Amino acid sequence: MRRPVPPISVDWLSLTGQFLSLSLLSIGGAITVAPDMHRYLVTEHGWLSDAQFNSSIALSQAAPGPNVLFVALLGFQVGLNANAGLVPAYVSWAQALAGSLLTLFAILLPSSLLNHTITRWAHRNQHRRAVRAFKQGMAPIVVALILSTGWLLASAHDQPASDWPLWLVTAASAVLAWRTRLHLLWLIGAGALLGAKGWV
Repeated sequence: MRRPVPPISVDWLSLTGQFLSLSLLSIGGAITVAPDMHRYLVTEHGWLSDAQFNSSIALSQAAPGPNVLFVALLGFQVGLNANAGLVPAYVSWAQALAGSLLTLFAILLPSSLLNHTITRWAHRNQHRRAVRAFKQGMAPIVVALILSTGWLLASAHDQPASDWPLWLVTAASAVLAWRTRLHLLWLIGAGALLGAKGWV
């Protein structure tokens, strides 16, 4: 049974500013800055619990559509937690919707504008060595950011040593995705089946 979250007071301007700045760092997608979102929302301000943060990411990754949807779910949860129990239900839902739109807008706008501008410039200057070097140099940074997100989500468990089947499935999935042409949906389905059986 889910424990109720104590009422919190949210600084919406600060939240918007944080997500606007994270947008400019989200090389490789918004999921790459999830560790800093966790630090800000869970550790620093306590606006979300670990479980709410992880379930927002898990739900958005399982749902069809872009993976940036987890940002909207984070904003939705923050809005629901704001003044929980102290305001009427319709106000909580309005805050949740506003939080969802606010965080999604803040994470998308700066990176979209920057991406549009840089892509046009890079296309015009694709023959330059610096442009090619930049593109090649960004690949390891994106991989490292995604690994840090995976580490954050995995470390949320209290007993990582007992999660060896989960680590094994993760490693096997990574190798299969890297070395074969097996569609990712088969790997996701296999993971869901193993989870439903209680094996991982």
